[in-house]
This record gives sequence, structure tokens and C-alpha cells, in this order.
Amino acid sequence: MASAVTQQKVSLPTLSGASADHATPTPVHIVPGQTIPYDLFLDCVHCGLCTSACPTFLELGTEMDSPRGRIYLMRGVVDGRIPLDQHVRRHLDLCLDCRACESACPSGVQYGRLIEPFRTDLQRLGLQARLPRWLELLLFQLFPRPQWTWWSLYPVRGLQRVFGLDWWKPLASWLPLQLRHMLALLPPLPRRYYRFPEQVRAHGERRARVAVFLGCVNHVFFPHVNEATVRLLQFQGCDVLVPKNQVCCGALHYHAGRIQAAQQLAQLNLRAFPSEIDAIVVNVAGCGSTLKDYGHLLADTPYAEQGRALAAKVKDVHEFLATLDFYPPGFGLPIRATYHDACHLCHAQQIRQQPRRLLQQIPELSLVPLQESEVCCGAAGSYNLTQPEMADRLGQRKAGHILQADVQAVFTANAGCLLQIRRHLREHAPHIWVAHPVEALWAACNGHIPYRGIPVSVPD
Repeated sequence: MASAVTQQKVSLPTLSGASADHATPTPVHIVPGQTIPYDLFLDCVHCGLCTSACPTFLELGTEMDSPRGRIYLMRGVVDGRIPLDQHVRRHLDLCLDCRACESACPSGVQYGRLIEPFRTDLQRLGLQARLPRWLELLLFQLFPRPQWTWWSLYPVRGLQRVFGLDWWKPLASWLPLQLRHMLALLPPLPRRYYRFPEQVRAHGERRARVAVFLGCVNHVFFPHVNEATVRLLQFQGCDVLVPKNQVCCGALHYHAGRIQAAQQLAQLNLRAFPSEIDAIVVNVAGCGSTLKDYGHLLADTPYAEQGRALAAKVKDVHEFLATLDFYPPGFGLPIRATYHDACHLCHAQQIRQQPRRLLQQIPELSLVPLQESEVCCGAAGSYNLTQPEMADRLGQRKAGHILQADVQAVFTANAGCLLQIRRHLREHAPHIWVAHPVEALWAACNGHIPYRGIPVSVPD
């Protein structure tokens, strides 16, 4: 797979574009949430079945930190019964937008259609909690540009090689809390920036023609996951396109209420991906759920129909592979492993069994259940940087359940989950292989040992 550092000639939104929703606030007499169809609030019958699925309620046990409580708060603000003070905003800010409540709700409450536009209104009104300027630049300007992120980490890459992953700890007392958390999350950084060929031919008879979405942070931190995805699709008989002009999906902006910037990124992706393909394959749960939501994101723009057309082609990699007559792997992984459900895969996309069924096709791999598998690990996009204390609590909770499972590997299908779980297992169980399912699937197809201590065998 070719790799080189090259300049990506793509026009991304400028700093003013990414901050436009915050820089040009709506007049303050407008109440947040008034544009939300009121029937969406009324769908909630306050039964409380969502509370046992909500990560913040599980940790804090307070009603206002549950989905039911937050819906009550938002509706109260819209009705004028509750003042939008700092306490109300704090309860709303603590929401991970993991959508677990939607899976648990028997009434079909569309919680994402409530919290996301409400946050957009807060952003436009200038009422959302302000992030440090350096963190805003990282989240909304640097991270969406993979090559910028790769170059910005050049000094960190050198320090990691000389002093290890914990090189920053002697400086911890001098660093802002969010920066300490970001440095703690960093995995071993690859030495080269991976540049994929624009087209890779199928092995054997062609069964499909697909495009792969690389992601931004995912491509910088886990390029081997993208490579395993491309190679696995090749092995399964797919011609694979990797459009060079693809950009960030806009998830970070979308969930932070910066709708204008998210729409600009979506429009660039509409031009980047050809229509003459069978699917757009995504291996990051958060990116996949956002791409599948382009019809809604672009609903009030001239690009709405194109957004719906692109969204209809988006398939999670496991979802897509499950539709093929999957060629079984020829090598075994004789290990005990478990699987963590990434929130935006199981709740937003309702994809649960496909990854498990694919992993169970690997010879000699024993896949065991994980307690609270569908409870968020605390990554939630940028949540582990914007709400580090709660993210830590959820990360430790998840790591505790993985340790109780007594496994050699844990698989999950989202870049943020990989970072968060690796970080919280590193102190107690650095031997556990934390990987994307496609890494295990490709290792079982080609026989290469993916991680120290993890054997690959040739079954009888």
C-alpha cells in the first residue's frame, strides 16, 4: 500500500466558517428549541425505561442527567416555565448524545432530533459553554484536516519514540486538563502519512464496486484499520475506490451545533464520491451515522436530494460484508475476545449482530459477552476532551467490565472507542489487544500476526 506525505488540495471551511454559528448569534429574545416540532417532545411519556440505558444517569443517579429529565428541561425552556440558567445548560452539556435512550424507548422518542437542534440554537444564541480557544481550533480546524493533524503531531511522534507514550506525565501539573486528557489518549503514532491509491482491483471475480470513507482522526491514528478495510474488501471480491477529495464527515461540527460548517463539509463530500458505485463503506461508527444523516443535515439546502442519495449508499463495513457471501478466513486466532458496541453503530445505526457474526467466523476465536456492552465508554466524539471528568468515569467503568471478562482482545468499531478503551486498559492490562474487528478479520484472512502475544494458526 503506497504511503507518502502529500498536500491535499481540498477547500475546507475556514475558521470563520467553522465558527459562524457562534460568531453570528441570533437575537437573544428567541428561545432555544422553538424550531423543534413540539410533537417530538410529546412523544416522551416519562416512563423512565431510558434511565437504565443512560450512561450519565448510571454514574450520577440524578433525574436531570437522564434522557427523560433532559427532555423535561428542554420542553420547560421552550414553554417558558424553566429559565435557561447555567444549571440547565450543565445538565444538557453532560449528555453524550450516544442515543442509547432511543434503543431503550418503547415510544419511539427521537432524542437526537431534540438534543442536536437544541444545541444548535444554544450555539447560535451564544449560550453554549465556551471551550478554550486552543481546543476549538483543534476540534473544528485541525482534526478535520488529517494532514494538518499528522504534521502537528510531528514533535509528539519523536517524543514517543524516545520517551514512550507517557513522556508528558512529568509536565502534567503544568498542562490544562483537556490537554492532559488528549495526550493520554494518543496511541503510538505511525511514522508515515498513508496515501492510498485511488483505485484497487478486486481479487478474483468482481462482486461489487465500492468507495471507502477514510475518516480524519481515524486516518491519522489508525491508518492500518483503513488498510485492513481496503484489503479485506479486495479479498471479498470488491473493486475499491478511495476518492482523494473526500473530507471530514462533519460529525464534530454537527454534534456541537455548528450546522453551517457541517453542511459545508457535507457538500464537499457530495462532490467527492461518485454515484456509480454499489456502496460507500465506512469503518468508523460516528462517521457512518453522520453520513447516513446527510439527508436531514442538508434538508434546508439545495443539496437535500443529493444528500439523501449519498446517505442511501452509506454502509458500515460490517453491514456491507454481511450482505456478501462472506469468504471464510483460512487462518485461526486461538484467543478469548469480547466486543464493545460503539454507540453510533448499535444505537444510531442499529447494527449489533453483523460484527459479532463476522468475528465468529474466525476459526478458534472465542467471543464472550461483555457486561454493559451497549453503555458508552465515554469517548462520544469530542466528549472525552470537553467533559473529561465524566469521560474518565465512564472509561474506567468500561475497562472494569473488560477486565472482568478475562479476555486477550476487545474489538470495537469506532476510532474514539479505540482511543478511550486503550487509554483506560493501558495501566492495568497493556497485554489486551484493543482493535477494530476488520483487523482481526484481515489477520485471519492473510495469516499475519497482528499484535504481540496474539497467535495466528492454520486450523486442521
